[in-house]
Amino acid sequence: MHIQRKPDRTPGSNRGFRLPRSWGLAVSVLCLGLLVGLSSGLLARFFELTQVGLLGFAETPGTPTAEAVPPIRRLASVTLAGLVAGLVWAWLRTRTRLVPSVGQAVKGAPMPPGRTVVHVLTQIFFVAAGGSIGREVAPREAGALLGGLWTRMGRRLGLRDQDGPLLVASAAGAGFAGIYIAPLTGAFFGIEVLLRRVDAEVVTVNLAMSALATLVGGSIKGFAPYYKVGSEPFQPWLMAVVLLIGPVMGLFGAGFRRMTSWAEAHRTNGPAAIWQLTGVALLTGLAALAVPQVMGNGRALAQMGMDQRLPAGFSGLQLTQFALLALFALAKALLTTATIRAGAFGGTLTPSIALGSAMGAVLGLLLACLVPGLPVWQCAVIGAASLLAASQQAPLMAMAMLMEVCHLPVMAFMPMGLAVALSMAVSRLFVAKS
Repeated sequence: MHIQRKPDRTPGSNRGFRLPRSWGLAVSVLCLGLLVGLSSGLLARFFELTQVGLLGFAETPGTPTAEAVPPIRRLASVTLAGLVAGLVWAWLRTRTRLVPSVGQAVKGAPMPPGRTVVHVLTQIFFVAAGGSIGREVAPREAGALLGGLWTRMGRRLGLRDQDGPLLVASAAGAGFAGIYIAPLTGAFFGIEVLLRRVDAEVVTVNLAMSALATLVGGSIKGFAPYYKVGSEPFQPWLMAVVLLIGPVMGLFGAGFRRMTSWAEAHRTNGPAAIWQLTGVALLTGLAALAVPQVMGNGRALAQMGMDQRLPAGFSGLQLTQFALLALFALAKALLTTATIRAGAFGGTLTPSIALGSAMGAVLGLLLACLVPGLPVWQCAVIGAASLLAASQQAPLMAMAMLMEVCHLPVMAFMPMGLAVALSMAVSRLFVAKS
């Protein structure tokens, strides 16, 4: 005869005290939001200290490029960083197990704390010294690490096993929000890119955690916009202009995604990464002797596109701006792809913004011949959002990011939304085949 045993509710039982799940989630969101925001703020400070120490320069929206730094120092900084990063990553991949990606962490892969911290700091160090790759992956990985540790240590909070992916993804997005001061972007990254599902609980957890991380991160590094843009209002007739910008950026975005995906699939492993990454860093430094905008995560090139203003009438200056922006964008795309292929780890999100801004400004300068008074900087911003959406296949995140990092008015949503939709439609034709 089967006898049903009553659950053990004594104080010394293994179950112990457990909070209701809703309270457990609330405590988790609060604690993780604050911790991830702190980690993002500290990573931002580490970036600044490294940049000042190696380049003698700290980027700001007004001075995003190291033009004032002696060319030989630019060359030495990025080459040294390539050697150091190559040594560290070669060691991580040959002497230890590789640190899981954020996507793998969301699926349950544990992120080893020591190796993850070394991996994250190496990314920040390399980009701060001038390496041509994005730095946005590092704070996301730090957030995912904290989210994973919290879910493993917080079993008494009444959480279910399926809450782990939600908290890890939300913490990864919050890491991004805390370093770029972009709460909607961080939330959309967790929802749209990592979890790929939408319900009230997912949205609430992601938004709350990213908002808290933004508060803490901004308190450490400041709440100023990441890019400086013009003040002209977005006019309704700009909707006609984006009929060209959106599809063109969709083509460029799909192409850049293919390039970087190929580089990631063929990334150099083992000791060969030491000399290959040093070689690509040296090449970046040589290019930076004349074009410092190719260094770093692309902020300087993106700002160059957003700084474009239309001269009075068609002139040689306009042709020069057109040629330089197109050439710099090509150099940035090739160097970023080569950097990933040589063994570097990092993001392609901010390089995508740089390419989109530069090419959007190029189209703006061309269209200005037909549309007098066209604000070229608005074409650059819309181009950045459109190419970012296509390269990341994340339209909501792309729109939110440009709105937040540029502090754009709400009227920008109208032309940007149409441009992003067109860009996504075109890019899907090519991404689906890759």
